[in-house]
Amino acid sequence: MRLLRLWPDESHFDFMRYRRFSFPLSALMSVVTVVLFLTIGLNFGIDFKGGTLVELQAKSGTADVAAVRHTANGFGFGESEVQELGGQGNILVRFPLQAGEQGQTQVMQKAHAAFDAEYEFRRTETVGPRVSGELVQSGTLGVVLSVVAVLLYLWFRFERELALGAIVGTLHDIVLTVGIFILTRIEFNMTSIAAILTIVGYSLNETVVVFDRTRELMRRYKTIPTVELLNLSINSTMSRTVMTSISTALSLLALVLFGGEAIKGFAVVMLCGVVICTYSAIFISTPVLIYLGLMLSGTRAQARERGDLAQAAE
Repeated sequence: MRLLRLWPDESHFDFMRYRRFSFPLSALMSVVTVVLFLTIGLNFGIDFKGGTLVELQAKSGTADVAAVRHTANGFGFGESEVQELGGQGNILVRFPLQAGEQGQTQVMQKAHAAFDAEYEFRRTETVGPRVSGELVQSGTLGVVLSVVAVLLYLWFRFERELALGAIVGTLHDIVLTVGIFILTRIEFNMTSIAAILTIVGYSLNETVVVFDRTRELMRRYKTIPTVELLNLSINSTMSRTVMTSISTALSLLALVLFGGEAIKGFAVVMLCGVVICTYSAIFISTPVLIYLGLMLSGTRAQARERGDLAQAAE
């Protein structure tokens, strides 16, 4: 019985030659992400902004988003956000944060008075300013500490050049993942933080697999050219990378299509994150070792010998 192979075992594909395209492309995407983050920003959810979130379902099966938005804005509580969820008459209405518990109660009273006749209230969430502030603080602290821990692990796990390459790849994946949130306008909430941390772990896993093979080959081949060594590292692990990425992507695609609206945003970001991490491990983290001056043990010995001869000649 022949096993399924998505990538040939003895491949000799030259991945390193594409670094002249992948580096400018990733740099451009990273710069665009930073600019969009500073100008447009993330679509923060109620977890971080505070306020009242109401999910409505039209009793007739068809929701009039424009009419709901016009009615909600007429309550006098500020501009409300209204968006349609799927195509079954579901609507999500976000009311701005109001002062005090009485203000939030008034929001719900007016909402029930205006929408009870045509809509069913399926879900109601209220987050006050104190809770939202604590969530922002704890979420930011959790992400920062997790990323710092991962970077420290990479620094002590590999040699200097390999560690720097892995750090560059991890930061690259985080930046582009944030760009996905900005471009798609997916709500950024506590679930989004879980998605980012999961993507960081996946990025770390993809990079460690390639770099472990790189380090193994460095010890085996003392004087092989760096570009050839890196190509050999990727080709020898490509079968595993392709299998892992495709199986993970198929699982996430099923969540996107059939998982429902509650986890759709998480699944979409994770699906994009898998693509980003796989691309990064092959075309960013590994090729950057060339520019970081990765030297094999035999090359280092020759360099030291040339230095000693030069000093002796002087």
